[in-house]
Amino acid sequence: MSAKEIINISNLSVYYDGVPALENVNISFFADDFVGIIGPNGGGKSTLVKAVLGLVPHSGEINIAPEVIKGGIGYMPQQHLFDKDFPISVEELVLSGLQREKGVFGRCTADDKQRVKVILEELGVDNLARKTVGELSGGQLQRALLGRAIISEPKLLILDEPANFVDNRFEGELYALLTKLNKRMAIIMVSHDVGTITTVVKNVVCVNRTVHRHPTAELTPELLLNYNCPIQVLSHGPVPHTVLGHHDCDCVANID
Repeated sequence: MSAKEIINISNLSVYYDGVPALENVNISFFADDFVGIIGPNGGGKSTLVKAVLGLVPHSGEINIAPEVIKGGIGYMPQQHLFDKDFPISVEELVLSGLQREKGVFGRCTADDKQRVKVILEELGVDNLARKTVGELSGGQLQRALLGRAIISEPKLLILDEPANFVDNRFEGELYALLTKLNKRMAIIMVSHDVGTITTVVKNVVCVNRTVHRHPTAELTPELLLNYNCPIQVLSHGPVPHTVLGHHDCDCVANID
């Protein structure tokens, strides 16, 4: 039985100062998705995510399932957008992920702090609860930001370039954590590291102003050529390595 559709996007267009960032996008996301969003710089990857989050004006329709709206969407922005000088502890940072359900002036309870403890243990940073965010390494901060994004147990988690500013060891640990989380929530992840994410995600969406879905289980040079997608597939064993090019992109490819 196929998974339930949780987001349906129809005829979506986004313009910045009259210039199209996305045009006539039609795509759906499902309850068991682990999607990697790829494409050239300026192709509209982050704009697609911001449209789903309601952060940019757009035309067209974005229909989100009631259970996703009720639980809120977990969102982890790019790390460089977060102010590490802000005087807040790891525990307080993760607790801030409950603001939507608590309200701006809501008080955190003992149960809330227990939820933080459980999340930090799951992410392997429970020993850092009292540390300020300015004391954290890039990998530690990513775990804390991930904790903030998932503490409300959302049905959908969106991450924008989560592997930036972290070393290779933590990157592998991060993807292992996301694979585990995917058992209880859908995940949409923006990334430029195509070769790595195709070993982790279930499917890949290529965005370059437009998006097109093709029913295939393989990412092949022939498929990409047919859709004029700016990705060259270089064969390095069972998992393809991909490199972005400079042409128009119009494809979606599934990875087993």
